[in-house]
Amino acid sequence: MAKLKCAWFDFACCEGCQVELTNYGEPFVQLLEHLEPVEFREVMSEKTTGPIDVAFIEGSFTREADRRRLEEIRARAKVVVAYGSCATSGGINALKNHMDDYAGEVYGADKDRPHLNSAKALPVSAAIKVDYEVRGCPMDRDELLRIVQQVVHGTAKVYVPSYPVCVECKRRETVCRYDDGEYCLGPIARAGCGAPCPADGIPCEACRGLAEQPNQEAMVKVLVDNGKLPQQRAENLSRMFTANFRGDA
Repeated sequence: MAKLKCAWFDFACCEGCQVELTNYGEPFVQLLEHLEPVEFREVMSEKTTGPIDVAFIEGSFTREADRRRLEEIRARAKVVVAYGSCATSGGINALKNHMDDYAGEVYGADKDRPHLNSAKALPVSAAIKVDYEVRGCPMDRDELLRIVQQVVHGTAKVYVPSYPVCVECKRRETVCRYDDGEYCLGPIARAGCGAPCPADGIPCEACRGLAEQPNQEAMVKVLVDNGKLPQQRAENLSRMFTANFRGDA
């Protein structure tokens, strides 16, 4: 079987998912038995303008120039995989969608410089058709590997749970963060990661997006009443990675 020509592209992001991919070690080396990287900014200087089999896209879509570039990538690629929270939901970048003057707060006197001009942060799917999505910040290794296997072999899409992270914490017998006097977004967060953060004593921040039918209003109340957070902090935290979900942009 001929290797699939693959290219990795990045938009508005920290490129942490690309770095995470290079940290996979042996599993990534095994992928190279089936994939031929032709563009991957974090690990190689070569670039390509020709047709590709699979385009892996990291980062959110924030400008019309991004749309044009995404459309060009879509036209060249047989399969498009959006990976990481920024690419699949807008990620943390989408928090700026709720701020009137985010550029002024972040960049001060430089806020009007042309290269800082951008619109709302949106997922890649807001600009082009996406064939596969790998959620998470960074994306889940096993989920990404399963999707690559399916792309290589042309099999069905990966099942993505619709239930909340709390279910996975129960399965792991992880002590609830609220029982330890902390906060957590597990009740509204989409599962599928195996809930490693709460197991390591770190509150879930819903980097995989929302579970089905999340009650965000009740979540804010729980963050205030049980998590002991101020109202504004609770509201901001409840949409840390979910600012573009269910009309909340």
